Amino acid sequence: MHSTHHRRLAFAATLPLMLGLAACSTEAEAEAPAVDYLSLSHEELVELAEEEGSVSVYAFTSRIASIEEAFEAEYPGIDVVATDVSSTELIARLASEHAAGSTTADVAYVSDAPVVVSELIAEGVLTSYVPPRVADSLAEEYQAPLVANRLSTKVLMYNEEAYPDGSPVANLWQLTEPEWAGKVVLVDPNVRGDYLDLVTEMSLRSDEMAEAYQAHFGTAIELEDGVEDAGLQFISDLYNNDAILVDDTDTVNAAIGALGQTAPPVGFTSYSDRRDNEDEGWALQVAAGVAPSPGIVFPAMLGVTANTQNPAAARLLIDFMMGDDTETGGAGFEPFYVAGDYPTREDVVAPADALPLADLGGWIIDAEASAERRDDVADFLLVIQ
Repeated sequence: MHSTHHRRLAFAATLPLMLGLAACSTEAEAEAPAVDYLSLSHEELVELAEEEGSVSVYAFTSRIASIEEAFEAEYPGIDVVATDVSSTELIARLASEHAAGSTTADVAYVSDAPVVVSELIAEGVLTSYVPPRVADSLAEEYQAPLVANRLSTKVLMYNEEAYPDGSPVANLWQLTEPEWAGKVVLVDPNVRGDYLDLVTEMSLRSDEMAEAYQAHFGTAIELEDGVEDAGLQFISDLYNNDAILVDDTDTVNAAIGALGQTAPPVGFTSYSDRRDNEDEGWALQVAAGVAPSPGIVFPAMLGVTANTQNPAAARLLIDFMMGDDTETGGAGFEPFYVAGDYPTREDVVAPADALPLADLGGWIIDAEASAERRDDVADFLLVIQ
């Protein structure tokens, strides 16, 4: 009893001290100055990243596996955990994990700029980091709301083995005619955000779609009841011409590009997928110069998650993926140094076999305008399906 009484007295005496130390520790953590990553030298950033030892990334492209290998070769003390998912799933995952306060990736490599602007940035899911090393070589539009290391595409493609003289289509409205019935393939825009961005851009560019209609048919376009503009009329006519909607881009590529076809379909996919022609047995080629445009050009963006567990390694990975100081971008940009991907850095020279962006004729999307329009377009697509 006597011993127990003394233990209680000892604990009571030390409790205020323990609480005081805990409070001091909490206050010290709260008052610890945030790291100014923009002011760090590269060596200082590497040192902090190596202390963290790992970095996780969600990416909308399978090419992130090559980045993982190259980054770990450059920085063997840092483990990269890469997850390859579609941009639509990636965005949903980031948003739900952020809302739940659960562990998420440190870095997001994401397309679908309209949703990034209206949801991920607006709700604080992602934050920006523009590596100081490359800032001077990037136009302002590729630094905000997130840094973009390249421009990607969703454009009309055809089979160059079957059509050796060039694109069999000169005007998008040809695809609504009987000759192309059941022979236009694309991913369902209500499944993949980048395809919804494509249709949304057609709606936003309705004046150009109307001009292309008149150029092709010789008469002014007449909109059907319930159709607001020429872009949506095109999509309605395309669907009514038995367009084939699939769930993934690889299916589109195989349908269009497989060798040995007679009069194969055309479809909308990524120009850069032409890099897989030899490996996959495809003959994909871009239908450049189609009126009024073969499709869209959009940024592939890199952001740091708001609750990153590895803030230094996250920024080092972004720095790496922006490419090194050589004219090709080195190992960090090598997976994207292909025809159909356009470097955003002005000091990175485009691949020799790349069609210049101006000759492609793709529409460069306006993320904010698309964000305002895309929900209405998605509703329209549900009606016509």
